[in-house]
Order: sequence, then structure tokens, then C-alpha cells
Amino acid sequence: MPSSAAEILHSVFGYAAFRGEQGAIIEHVADGGDALVLMPTGGGKSLCYQIPALLREGTAVVVSPLIALMQDQVAALRQLGVAAAFLNSSLDARAQREVEQDFASGRLKLLYVAPERLLTERCLDLLSGAPVALFAIDEAHCVSQWGHDFRPEYRELTILHERFPAVPRIALTATADGPTRREIVERLALGAARQFVSSFDRPNIRYHVVEKHDARRQLQAFLSRHEGESGIVYCLSRRKVDETTGWLAERGIVALPYHAGMEAGERAANQQRFIAEDGIVMVATIAFGMGIDKPDVRFVAHLDLPKSMEGYYQETGRAGRDGLPAEAWLCYGLGDLVLLNRFIDGSEAGEERKRVERNKLEALLGYAEDAACRRRRLLAYFGETGPERCGNCDNCLQPPDLIDGSVIAQKALSCVYRTGQRFGAGHLIDVLRGEATERVARLGHEGISTFGVGADLDAQQWRSVFRQLVAAGLLATDEEGYGSLRLTTASRGVLRGETQVPLRRPADRAERRASRRKSSSRQPGASLDIAPHETIRWDALRELRTRLAREQGVPPYVIFHDAALLAMLRERPQTLAEFGAISGVGARKLERYGEAFLAVLTE
Repeated sequence: MPSSAAEILHSVFGYAAFRGEQGAIIEHVADGGDALVLMPTGGGKSLCYQIPALLREGTAVVVSPLIALMQDQVAALRQLGVAAAFLNSSLDARAQREVEQDFASGRLKLLYVAPERLLTERCLDLLSGAPVALFAIDEAHCVSQWGHDFRPEYRELTILHERFPAVPRIALTATADGPTRREIVERLALGAARQFVSSFDRPNIRYHVVEKHDARRQLQAFLSRHEGESGIVYCLSRRKVDETTGWLAERGIVALPYHAGMEAGERAANQQRFIAEDGIVMVATIAFGMGIDKPDVRFVAHLDLPKSMEGYYQETGRAGRDGLPAEAWLCYGLGDLVLLNRFIDGSEAGEERKRVERNKLEALLGYAEDAACRRRRLLAYFGETGPERCGNCDNCLQPPDLIDGSVIAQKALSCVYRTGQRFGAGHLIDVLRGEATERVARLGHEGISTFGVGADLDAQQWRSVFRQLVAAGLLATDEEGYGSLRLTTASRGVLRGETQVPLRRPADRAERRASRRKSSSRQPGASLDIAPHETIRWDALRELRTRLAREQGVPPYVIFHDAALLAMLRERPQTLAEFGAISGVGARKLERYGEAFLAVLTE
């Protein structure tokens, strides 16, 4: 085994240099120091404990929350020639004993364990019987009761520090705002640990938010830009997952459902297909995703508003883990906000928890309606200052036109007031546009002063106005969750003409149609900029990878990431030495796969 971190990085993992603070983190942990590492998904967190594991005496014990993640990590390490194993419920009694024997005899360098199993006396006694190199606590944000992935077992992991005080610990997460970070330090007794906070920016992800008007058709147009690519579509409810999956399947899109209401075997089979095959669209609730190590997810789409900025960041972060171009697409309407507020108000949580969740939802609404750089707004939420313009979000690529919307806002707020602050946007729009519906007539709203004053805007333009007013804090949804809108204290200044209200210029129908045509005009499979003359060789490389993966029963990306295949395609190595210089090709993979891939490249 190589004796330095740099040698291991090159010979085992096939990379030429560390990224960001990887080198400093590895040196600190390898020397026996505790660490808290905040690094975005795809930033290379795993290397921060895998390389110290290879440098230190004994076996590194990795606390991981999901079986799928453990299996992927172990399969990838074994491909590299590293002795790794996991202990979880997928093993029968005999396989479990074999792993325990391998650990006790020192034959393993890394052992992955779920927190529930780790806390058992049997497992703790096992760890006491052999040298432990370090403890790595992955997905450490699960310790936070305010987080979106709270796991109560994580709070008991202080036992590692109590029983093994001399063993270094490294806690890692990609999702933690300031309060969550402080809670990780407190709950895991990491007060003396050195903190490494990398940028939360994922520059390879393009952020795009659209107004919801025909969500399924909008999704279909979006997916047409990603034909043949793997991606995730998130929905708020199980019913919507099932309906969307069926609708996509009817249109020839290979889509699979995933939610907690499904039979466990079917759910596991669908997840395995998504991991093992290319071009699968997984339609899911947020029950799916944490611990999915698939690096070549080219897009994440949300058909509904997520619950928080943390959730949105983590869910979109599942795209483009390999560093190649990816897209995060959010389609939302005011109804999403009403529904999520209803969930919060109807929950059994205490008032403090409800207040926290409302604040998180308001922050996400502000992001969705922001006319400035989305990346800057997203990074600001995590306490990081981003560029004024990132050049890779919809607002930077096509800056929205802003107008003085004070008069439009006055009409909307006045309509809310004169109808009694007890109606949702749909009825208010009918009144503003002068629509003599049965409900408008029954309630006598044809006779109020705001009836028909907004006929110059169509219904969709008014929906955009109401969303922006809610995001600006000039309107609030009712706390009972029925969708009615009410004025806020900030509304008074607008109604009096004392406060100016900037709004995005409402796009008319012709502009919206032109925008939809433009958004769906991109060539299928263009995410990675594969030129037409390269497609035959690209497909051949992927087919070889898939065949090798099936023969070994591992996901294709365990053989090589898309980034490595793309480097092969562009650099066209002609010899084994040149092939070994490709990023991601270590010594073991060069030995196992070099000649087969060279044969494809030189045909």
C-alpha cells in the first residue's frame, strides 16, 4: 500500500490532485484529529475518510444511514482493490459472521455500519476487540431535530467518543445551515473538532424555476431535453407520484415510481433498476434519494414546491455528482404553498417547530420568486456570498424585465380587502378580471369597486402577481390552510401609495408559447455536449461499461463514471500508459479494464 495520501489518491483512486480542502482534511484526520466537514454533494467527501483509513492502522468504521449507500460504497472500493464490507440487515447470519471475522482478524480497511446496528452491545463489543482506525459519521445532519432527515439514533453516537476516546472522528454532511451545524457539534460532542467548510456552490448545476400552468406538459417538454438520461422527478404526494409515472409511461418514457406507500420489494426493485441502468426517470416523493450514490443523474425536477431550502438543496444536489453539466428544474404554483402550509398547520408538532417550518418555507418561496441570480440567493441562505450573476441559472441567462408594479399591487391588495380577506387567488382573479361567475354573482362581488379593474391581465399573469406579493410579504396565506389570502402589516404602505413594488413584467400568452417552444428545442442527450460524430463511440463505451457491470452485479458507474468515459472520448488514449493517465483510472482499474476500453477507443 502506498505510504502517502497523494500516492494513494493517484494509484488507488486514479486522481492527480486533491480538490479544495481535501488534502488538509485528510492530513488532519490521518494524524488523529477530529473534524467536521461540510462539503457539497459531489465534492469528494468520501475520500476525506477513505484515504485516512488506508493510512492509519486498523479498520475505519463508517456510520451510514442507508443500505443502498453502503452497498455502493463497498462495491466501488472493492473495484479499487480495497478490502471493504458492510454490516446491515441485507446479510444473512452466515454472511454477517464472515464480515465480523474479517473485521476481528484485521482483514478489512473499511467497515460500513448503520447507526442502529452500531449502537447494539454486540457491535460495540466487536469494535472493542480489534484496532479501529477512525470513525466516520456520514450524513451528520441527521442528528438535527430541525432537519429534513432527522434520525434519532444519530444523537446516541456520542457513545463512540465515550468508549473510544483515542479514536479520531470525522462527521460529514452536504446540508447544514448555521443552526444545524451548531447542533451537530453539540450532539456529537465535537466541540474540539476542527471545522472544514467548503463552498456550497455546485457550479455545474443549472437552476431553473417555471410558473405552473400545465405541469405534466411542462414536465414532458423538460424531459425532451434529457432523452436517454437518468433523472429524478419529485412530487409532493404518493398519489401524484403514481399518476405522473403512469402518464409518462404512456408517452414512452421509462419512468418508475418510488414512495413509502409501495410494497417494500417493489420499491427496492425500482431503486435497484435506477441505480443499475441508464436512462431511468425515477418519479418519487422525498422518501427517495438520501444515500443514492449514482453520479450520472443529469437532472432533478420538482413538480411541486419543496418544504425548505435545505431539502431543495439536498434534492437538487443529487444531480451532477460527477461534476458534469446537470439541471435542477422547479415547477410551482401558489397552490403548492397553500398545501404545504396546510401540512404544517395540521401536524402534531409544537408551535416552535411549526414556526421554524413556516420560516423555512417562506425562504424557499422567496428563492422561487426572486428575479436576481438564483445561485446567489441559494448560497446566501447557507451564509455564503455568491457572485452577482452566476451565468448558469434562468435569471442570469434570461434576466426578467422588472416594472413598477405598484398600481397592479394596489389593485390586488384592494381586491383582497374588499372581498373580506377570505378568498383564494382563483376567486380574486375572477373579480379582478370582471368574470361574472356564479360564485362572483352569488357573493355580490360584481358590485365592489375592484370588479373588472384588472381585465388588462390574463389569469396566469395575475397568478404570477399574487405569488410575487406573497413572496414579498405583502400577502399571507391563512393559517387554517384553506388557501385564502389576507393582508399583512406591510400592505398598508402599498395601499397608501407610500411603498413602491417592483414586479416581473407579466409575460403574455404569445411570449409564454414562444418560451415553451424555445425551452424544448434543445437536442436530446445534449447535456454532455456529445457531438453527432461522437455518439457511436460514446454509446459503445457505455455499452461496454454496462456489460461489465452486469457481469459483476454492480452499478455501471462503479466501473467508471461518465466523467471518465467523457475524458476517454475526448482524449482518445492509444496505449495503456495513456489510458492510465485518465482521471478516475487507478492501478487496479487499468489492470482490469484498460485493454477492453482501448479496443473500443481504437476501433
